[in-house]
Amino acid sequence: MSNEVKEKGKGLGFFERYLTLWVAICIVLGIAIGKFIPFIPNTLSKFEYYNVSVPVAILIWLMIYPMMLKIDFSSIVNVTKKPKGLMVTCVTNWLIKPFTMYLFSYFFFNIVFKTFIPEDLARDYLAGAVLLGAAPCTAMVFVWSYLTKGDPAYTLVQVAVNDLIILVAFAPIVAFLLGVSDVAVPYGTLVLSTILFVVIPLVAGYLTRKNVIKTKGEEYFHNEFLGKFSNITVVGLLLTLVIIFSFQGEIILNNPLHIVLIAVPLTIQTFFIFFFAYGWAKFLKLPHNIAAPAGLIGASNFFELAVAVAIALFGLNSGAALSTVVGVLVEVPVMLTLVKIANKTKNKF
Repeated sequence: MSNEVKEKGKGLGFFERYLTLWVAICIVLGIAIGKFIPFIPNTLSKFEYYNVSVPVAILIWLMIYPMMLKIDFSSIVNVTKKPKGLMVTCVTNWLIKPFTMYLFSYFFFNIVFKTFIPEDLARDYLAGAVLLGAAPCTAMVFVWSYLTKGDPAYTLVQVAVNDLIILVAFAPIVAFLLGVSDVAVPYGTLVLSTILFVVIPLVAGYLTRKNVIKTKGEEYFHNEFLGKFSNITVVGLLLTLVIIFSFQGEIILNNPLHIVLIAVPLTIQTFFIFFFAYGWAKFLKLPHNIAAPAGLIGASNFFELAVAVAIALFGLNSGAALSTVVGVLVEVPVMLTLVKIANKTKNKF
């Protein structure tokens, strides 16, 4: 019996089966902590370097580590033999996503919600949305790929390519869409995020995999060792939610209407980008374990980068900063919905 068959036979775990419920509970818990026990997020927020929260980084590391364990490093070479998947990723992320984000956001902020949002705020919200659109995910995509049983080697290469493109494409795209000059890219945030979210878990996963297979054999590694980490990704995700929403609890409670209005185009854009890339992958007859992460990486955002640039360009209390924060708030619930859609449509690939 293959490992894949065994994995299917186990079905969804306890946490994964009721994931939507746990997510809702964690969101409410996080907001409540931010409102009634503010010293917790205030203390945690002190552990931040280059706009990257160390507590959140540790939890994301725990989420990513199990997926890194699954990477057979000899298979990374084979990814280059499947250029279609990377083509879908690169074209969607850099030639489609930033511009559709601008169009959707402009339409809603300046036309549909014109009555509710003053013109100057609409301009700020649009700027924040563009910053999100020009920063595709480099960390959480490992989690989404893991939950859809995506090809871990492909996902790793995908993220590596994205990191390289961000270095040269992010600033020009933002400058073009917003009509601003001298966009200062916080390279410290980029470098630290890459080290924390890619390099450290990658090295740890590689060394662990190599050591366990060497001492106890490949069969033990696949059939027993990997099973020990089955719930760590989901638990890490839920704890991350609690922390993120505790950081933003006051903002959510003070700006409920604008939070909802900002969330509308961001949510629509997320679904659009996912279905564009996912549908394109199906048209190209790519396997599901490549199509799912290809769709999910563009849908998700590198919110640390977007928030950092919004604060640098427009200020901490600006509408642009609030818009990027809303991107953080809607991302996890929306991405979990897309994960569910990807899993339910697996039989079509």
